[in-house]
Amino acid sequence: MKQFEIAYVGADEFRTDLKMLQSHCSKNGDVNLFFQIYSTILEEEPIRELCGLLEEVFPETPYMGCSTSGNIVDCQVSGEMTVVCTVLEDRDTQIKVLQYDMDASPISEITRQVIEETERNPWVKAMELYCTIPENSTTNFCVGLKDVRSDIQIFGGISCSQDITSSDSVVFSKGSGYATKSVVLVFYGGERFYVDSMKITGWKPLGRKFYITKSEGSVLQELDGFPAYQVYQKYLKIQNDENFFYHTLEFPMFYEHNGTTILRVPVASNPDDSITMSSDMDVGSVVRISYGDPATIVDSIKAAGVEIRDFQPDLLHIFSCAARRTFWTTEEPTYEIFPLEEIAPSSGFFSHGEFLRTMGNLNQHNVTLVIAAMREGDKDTDYEKNIVQAKSLTKIPLASRLANFISATSLELEEMNRQLADMNEQLRQSSMTDGLTGLYNRKEIQFRISAGLDYIQERDFSVIMLDIDNFKQVNDTYGHQEGDNVIVGLAKILQDSQVLGVSSFSAGRWGGEEFMLLLPECNIRYAQEIAERIRQCFAQTAFEKAPSQTVSIGVTQARGRDTLDTFCVRVDEALYEAKQTGKNRVVVS
Repeated sequence: MKQFEIAYVGADEFRTDLKMLQSHCSKNGDVNLFFQIYSTILEEEPIRELCGLLEEVFPETPYMGCSTSGNIVDCQVSGEMTVVCTVLEDRDTQIKVLQYDMDASPISEITRQVIEETERNPWVKAMELYCTIPENSTTNFCVGLKDVRSDIQIFGGISCSQDITSSDSVVFSKGSGYATKSVVLVFYGGERFYVDSMKITGWKPLGRKFYITKSEGSVLQELDGFPAYQVYQKYLKIQNDENFFYHTLEFPMFYEHNGTTILRVPVASNPDDSITMSSDMDVGSVVRISYGDPATIVDSIKAAGVEIRDFQPDLLHIFSCAARRTFWTTEEPTYEIFPLEEIAPSSGFFSHGEFLRTMGNLNQHNVTLVIAAMREGDKDTDYEKNIVQAKSLTKIPLASRLANFISATSLELEEMNRQLADMNEQLRQSSMTDGLTGLYNRKEIQFRISAGLDYIQERDFSVIMLDIDNFKQVNDTYGHQEGDNVIVGLAKILQDSQVLGVSSFSAGRWGGEEFMLLLPECNIRYAQEIAERIRQCFAQTAFEKAPSQTVSIGVTQARGRDTLDTFCVRVDEALYEAKQTGKNRVVVS
């Protein structure tokens, strides 16, 4: 694969340059060509003029293009309208361009057609996306492409304009033309075509984790139950004003999603202290504020360069977020990608957002650098890595050290808080439960009975009181350890929803060998059936030393004027009657 650049500065010059390219390709036998057009100009007329000239000289050659926030050729900023010609040197390599109108068809229909297209073309190995800025988010589009064949790599970018706060953008292609609401897809493939893609951020997480507790699409409303904007105000002193976007560019959010980490940029702060983000963010996800350290960013790109060089690409396609260009206020816009310049020819643009498929999921990224490396043919075994290997800075920048310090201490505090929360939960549980059986203790079971009585006018509510028969003889004959085994045996039955036949209940140890079972939504007849099942099950339970044991049971249902005392006295009287009339029986009161 080879790459040629033509800068569009006027119709006559462009026609001349195209004919020179045509002559060069004819002499070298290059017949398979593909044009990509990057334009910081969004007006339809100059774009149509350029495309018309292209079709005049190369009438059979496919092309596509998009608007940008800046054009990139060979890791340098290129002109306002840049045409990149890719020459396919292997005749087996194929390229196919498709364009879909997002006004004419719903996203679900477009993604269905794309999937069908890949199934019809088994040669496809990569899919490059170019789409206009969506009205809401790209989530449905990304989810819709999840079922694309797993061996196909997907990458690309969202077109934009030089004003990164504007929603204006266009895409266009041969046969479909200029559009403000469309997506263009380029399929690459062939037996000897190889591709590798990756993302690079270089931003570092800073400080503690936050949980998204409320959001609606791309509007992030609450973090840890507090208005989202307050995080930026509290920790970074960023004001909720018209400059919010520019002040937060350096501090996007790390967003854990689909098994990978995505950067999300706050687009605007709202009067209700919510934040409009660059794409959807799901409730329950974890986010952290991140920080862009220049030296760390460049080091991460140098490290990625080692992997890219090892792939031995013929050319690189670069999709760099426009926010990254804004970040380098004191350097050249392409300063960070200079380490890639000597690896292979490159082209691309500064985008509104970036696409990359990772672990089978297509994600939209922000403040991210996505690179696709392409090659025709196998690697050169004699290839010499004549470019200096990437090395980390011998002196880590102070800002990076501070970021590491803050992150490490935040993680330590989070771990301490987690341990403290676990201890508090253990203390809470121990204050509510019986140590031997794990059932609720008497205080908790009384509280739950009292709470249930508050609703006796609205629903049925019954209790079962149980007492192990002749329990003193078990302790005296077989020892207290076996006595504990018998108590635990009955407790297990009272915790078994399959034995009880209900899913909503509360079981507690009333004292010694006495137990209480609360049955909300349960009338006296059903409670009696449950009590009988418990009695039979316990009578059939085997113990290590003691023979089978029995239990006496009292049952009652709450009545309109019951208090805690009257309710508990009535069920206790039923249990007493069961004891006095022969034991191992159920008495209803």
